Amino acid sequence: MPQPVDPRVLGVTVAGGVIGVFARALVVAPVDDPAAVPWVTLGINVAGSLILGIVVGWLDDRRPLTRAFLGTGIMGGFTTYSAFAVATALWITTPLLAAGLAAASVVAGVGGALAGLFLGRRIADRPGRIELPEDAE
Repeated sequence: MPQPVDPRVLGVTVAGGVIGVFARALVVAPVDDPAAVPWVTLGINVAGSLILGIVVGWLDDRRPLTRAFLGTGIMGGFTTYSAFAVATALWITTPLLAAGLAAASVVAGVGGALAGLFLGRRIADRPGRIELPEDAE
């Protein structure tokens, strides 16, 4: 049976999401060249993956409200899979460029997340291997 949603977690996640979406809009709005938007989106997603990795590595399972606000909320609102998907789909007339954008987004995003986890664990002074989901308690 699904667990009920804690209204506090929902509230801080929504508040963080508003901040993250606003931050993304501040970065994208000044871009005048439509051809640059996919690259800006790539940068946003990679930076967001790095920061999300830091948040997860730093907080781990501690402070669930802070993690929901910063991670799921702000970074979830700041990064955007849908904009990445649309940018890639719009470049389908140039398949190599579309595939390169998709590959760069995934590889750089995962790389950013790994670097962020490493940095976050260092900030928390809890170095160690990255725990796999199946090893989590």
